[in-house]
Amino acid sequence: MAWRQGRKRGGTADGFDLRLWPQDRIGGPPKGHATGAQRKSRKRGRRKARFSIGRLIYWGVVLTLWAVIAGIGTLVWIGIHLPPIQSLAIPKRPPSVLILGANGATLATRGDMGGAAVALNELPDYVPKAFIAIEDRRFYSHHGVDPRGILRAVIADVLHRGASQGGSTITQQLAKNLFLTQQRTVSRKLQELVLAIWLEHKFTKAQILDLYLNRVYFGSGAYGVEAASQRYFGKSARRLTLAEAALLAGLVQSPARLAPSRNPDGAERRARLVLADMAEQKFITGEAARVAAAHPARAVKAAGATAANYVADWVMDAVNDIVGSFDEDIVVETSIDPVLQTAAEHALTDILAQKGEKLNVGEGALVAMTPDGVVRALVGGKSYAESQFNRAISARRQPGSAFKPFVYLTALEHGLTPDSVRDDAPIAVNGWKPENYERKYLGPVTLTQALADSLNTVSVRLTLEFGPAAVARTAYRMGITSPIEPNASIALGTSEVSPLELVAAYTPFANGGFGVSPHVVERVRTPGGKTLYARSTQLLGRIVDARYVAMMNTMLHQTLVSGTARRADLPGWLAAGKTGTSQDFRDAWFIGYTSHLVTGIWLGNDDNSPTRRAVGSGLPVEIWSRFMKTAHQGVTPVPLLGLGNVAGLGNGWTAPAPNVAQAPAPRPTQPADGGLDSWLLDKLFGRR
Repeated sequence: MAWRQGRKRGGTADGFDLRLWPQDRIGGPPKGHATGAQRKSRKRGRRKARFSIGRLIYWGVVLTLWAVIAGIGTLVWIGIHLPPIQSLAIPKRPPSVLILGANGATLATRGDMGGAAVALNELPDYVPKAFIAIEDRRFYSHHGVDPRGILRAVIADVLHRGASQGGSTITQQLAKNLFLTQQRTVSRKLQELVLAIWLEHKFTKAQILDLYLNRVYFGSGAYGVEAASQRYFGKSARRLTLAEAALLAGLVQSPARLAPSRNPDGAERRARLVLADMAEQKFITGEAARVAAAHPARAVKAAGATAANYVADWVMDAVNDIVGSFDEDIVVETSIDPVLQTAAEHALTDILAQKGEKLNVGEGALVAMTPDGVVRALVGGKSYAESQFNRAISARRQPGSAFKPFVYLTALEHGLTPDSVRDDAPIAVNGWKPENYERKYLGPVTLTQALADSLNTVSVRLTLEFGPAAVARTAYRMGITSPIEPNASIALGTSEVSPLELVAAYTPFANGGFGVSPHVVERVRTPGGKTLYARSTQLLGRIVDARYVAMMNTMLHQTLVSGTARRADLPGWLAAGKTGTSQDFRDAWFIGYTSHLVTGIWLGNDDNSPTRRAVGSGLPVEIWSRFMKTAHQGVTPVPLLGLGNVAGLGNGWTAPAPNVAQAPAPRPTQPADGGLDSWLLDKLFGRR
């Protein structure tokens, strides 16, 4: 039985097969003969091959269908997220604001675009060709999208291991600039392609190129070829040279990195590449390219960092209040004198550079206005590039003794005179013991001497005598707009004010007693000449009686003659003013004026840290003197009211129109020392 079982299994009874099979014979099986196992294996292989090809075809069809569905879905998504094509319109270029000085010179530009549009036919022919050569050499042959350009960019990116090379056409770039964000996403790119095709269908090549050149970004805040030409070369795009056109065309790839104002070498290398491409495409001759490359364009010094930008920021705030929102380019004519603006900037920055570090003075501000409130110069800090905070307008600092004129004016209006006597001696107010700067006391002094020498104890006594509230009301009437705490310490200028409002509050002394509202905008118009706003003369009327103005001017003049501001130097002019130094030497001021100009200087630190004993009689007076000498060159001297002629009779001052409503002068109280009339008689007839 075991043997039979062995045969059935194809072997011996003990499990070994002893039969001789064909493949065991010498020479093997006959040619073409296959065993059953081989035949079965081959059948299985053929079945597997047929199955694999079938699966491949099946999945290929499935994937193709899904790709078609995904493509249709993508197009539907793009259509949903785009406005209807028929409703698309080229958005208006954001308006720009051109800010002019009093002489018509450009001070600054503001707005997102920064430059007016220039028609394509107004540009030299090599300007658009430079952009086509470097950005889209097949511009005139494609229909918005350039597959060859995209493929070339992909190959370049791969070969350079990710070094970016744009494949976008000029039309695609325009579509992105007009309608889309700057996000680098697949969806945004697909939208860009659709819009580029629509633009090509809607506009001619010339129109597309025109729109592109007036919208593309060139860095440093310049949008459009005109703004870029003005920004980098200080001239219109209509007068660009070949080298300058090549430089601008090269910026488009990476305006932040290649801006010639910060990377001149990189911009020059890119410009040479543009010139080479232009020559290769026969836009220019090889000789022209070599000449332009040998004489590369150089960016002019940017005007964007000058102090005129403090004025421009203030002007923009004023324009928003004056004309509200606007959707067209506007021109703002200001009262700023560019010569005085430059002189003010140099006076402040030069002296701070020379002496500021020694005294730990980090910042400063200067405001200069005419006696009727017309601002001629304004500097809001030592460097606009470093800080755009406008200290002349927005900083609130303690004026120190520069506030004292309002204390003394209050005293005069209540019946005292410059010759009235008060005691300079120690004083205590509820535990507060104010001291003089030198901690010395002179005993009985006239108000003139007390103000000229800036004696603190006399100022406090006068404030207590007539009331802090009365002093605060005087300051408000003169032009102070910041809140004033009506307490005894306001005698020493502890309530914070801005340089602009403090200078404005001194103007009634310079103009004979009339209130002013400081202003800088004279007219707002369109580039075509349509007037949107024109300032009308708005006199606020008399706020101080001329007699008191005359007294104040005689007293404040003594500050420059024998007092704390005697270092002020303005040959040929009778000037007046007041220094100020706040507690712990944190602020140093000088407000000085003539019948021609009122100018105020503030120095200090933004963090309100103390200086190294910087005082109003030091650097502020020095800056004031330097600036005022320039400002008064060629101007015929006119005396201040009260200097030379009591009550201003015959001093040459022309008062405002008589029909202006005049505020009644405060009714003086009878002083103990003879009063106003006695003081006038003494001055007129020499009585003592």
